[in-house]
Amino acid sequence: MKASPSDQNELLRLQAADTRLSQLDHAVRNLPQAAELAALQPELDALRARWIAATGEVEDARSELKRVESDVELVEARKRRDTERVQQTSSMKDVQALEAELAALDKRQNDLEEIELTVMERVEGLESALAAIDAERSELEARVQTLQAARDAEAGTVGTQRDALARDRATIAGALPEDLVALYERQRARYGLGAALLLRGVSMGSNVKLTESDLAEIRRAADDDVVLCPDSGAILIRNEESGL
Repeated sequence: MKASPSDQNELLRLQAADTRLSQLDHAVRNLPQAAELAALQPELDALRARWIAATGEVEDARSELKRVESDVELVEARKRRDTERVQQTSSMKDVQALEAELAALDKRQNDLEEIELTVMERVEGLESALAAIDAERSELEARVQTLQAARDAEAGTVGTQRDALARDRATIAGALPEDLVALYERQRARYGLGAALLLRGVSMGSNVKLTESDLAEIRRAADDDVVLCPDSGAILIRNEESGL
């Protein structure tokens, strides 16, 4: 393939743009905030699991308290009814039966109120524990949100840089012969590098000094011949610093 030395030299700018684009892509994939967020995720998951478990315990205790309170209300209603009946009946037998039932209801109410107090204390303890988990969870989620915002801001900055560089890259490639760009893209896809400078006999594509036989073959090539690096496969750019 033939291409003017100036066009070949422009491939170095194209390669520099592609290298920087790859670096920016790598930076976006490896933002430090993303690593911190990934490290926090197990802690966040564990905290959410604790919150769910604690919420379930509070709800169960509250339901139990409601049942006990309902039982107390039923006993109190039964006591009021029996008291009214005692006041209204003239039968001693009925009075004795009602008083016995009232005594049983008093004991039942006392027992229930003790249970109610115990459950209330348990509810308060569980609610306090849940509040502590809520506070811990809120603090961690705030930290996560801060990291997410910082990550998105940095990704946006890198994205802006990348967009500008991609436009510059398109301008450079658009000014070069299509067949030269096609060869560059093909070599870059195969070997990871499309073009490299030959600097004082060393291929910057492989960072290896070429053999005398390879250098002799390159010296025989015309200035507009497109030469490939025997080691890296990249298009080898020759200039006054090549040492030929």
